[in-house]
Amino acid sequence: MKRKNIILIHVLFWFYMINQGLFPLYVGKLDETLLANNSYLKDVCISAILNMITFYTVYLVFPRLIRFNSRILAISTGLIMIVLITAFRAPAEYYIWKLFICKPEKDTMFEMVYMWNNLRLVIIIGIYAMLIRFMINWFESQKLRDELINQQQASELALMRSQVNPHFLFNTLNNIYSLVYRKSDEAPEAFMKLSSIMRYMLYDSASTMVPLEKEVEYLKSFIELQNLRIKHTDFVSLRIEGNTDERTIAPMLLISFVENAFKHSSKTQRPGIIIYLSTLNGKIHFEVTNYLKKSSSAIDEPSSGISLKIIKRRLQLIYPGKHHLTVKQDYDIFRINLEIS
Repeated sequence: MKRKNIILIHVLFWFYMINQGLFPLYVGKLDETLLANNSYLKDVCISAILNMITFYTVYLVFPRLIRFNSRILAISTGLIMIVLITAFRAPAEYYIWKLFICKPEKDTMFEMVYMWNNLRLVIIIGIYAMLIRFMINWFESQKLRDELINQQQASELALMRSQVNPHFLFNTLNNIYSLVYRKSDEAPEAFMKLSSIMRYMLYDSASTMVPLEKEVEYLKSFIELQNLRIKHTDFVSLRIEGNTDERTIAPMLLISFVENAFKHSSKTQRPGIIIYLSTLNGKIHFEVTNYLKKSSSAIDEPSSGISLKIIKRRLQLIYPGKHHLTVKQDYDIFRINLEIS
């Protein structure tokens, strides 16, 4: 929490406390004899000073108490602190009235009622101090948590980029080189698709969310460039239902599953990879099915490029409680099914 907001909370609290003390004056329920010599206003000022000492003692000590490993030790220390504050506050109030305010001797007799009244005030002010400190700490911890989540998302996205780029980039450059060497008419188009993909990876994916249409274009370009390597245009079946123009999605999310499918797909099946994307019924539904190579497993395999554990963790961070992901492997068929609401 920003310092100015913390200061504002404290100012408002003391404005409330002082006005509570002045409330009888506002409503005209105060004895006129107390107003004649400003006795009541002096009492409000003295109480405010002693309350501030009590408040900030508890306010500063409370964070250290909650760090104690032993709950019994923390409670015992808290009780000792209350006793010590009361033992300071009651005599302080008495001697301020006696020495500085110069009240008559009969009105400054020290009685046990001072102790009980000050103990009551120490407990009340202490509770206020703990609640305000707890509230400020909670806001600060929430802010820190959000910053850590953002940093983790950024680092995980950077990791995903580093895993996608080298493997895919070198293969694509080799394929484009082969097209150029053979003077194929497909070379310029392949180069433009690669350029589009790199622009998306470097610039568009820096945003928290991107239009779903851009992710789909990236997906299509990725598939077409992979087809250059496989040399079978019917290897991938891609079907899209619904309108993708008005939807947004976390960048480079869908491509993670497709990249994983290409790594583990058997090249003997037609189609080897079946991709389905739907934006119907107010949800994004994405499904990737691929036929596995013999003795291959695509579930959290270290060599699988982007680990599915990272993808799952990213979904939990970005879409907490708003997604459902199922991953199944049945003999030679591997299927992921993702729904985002």
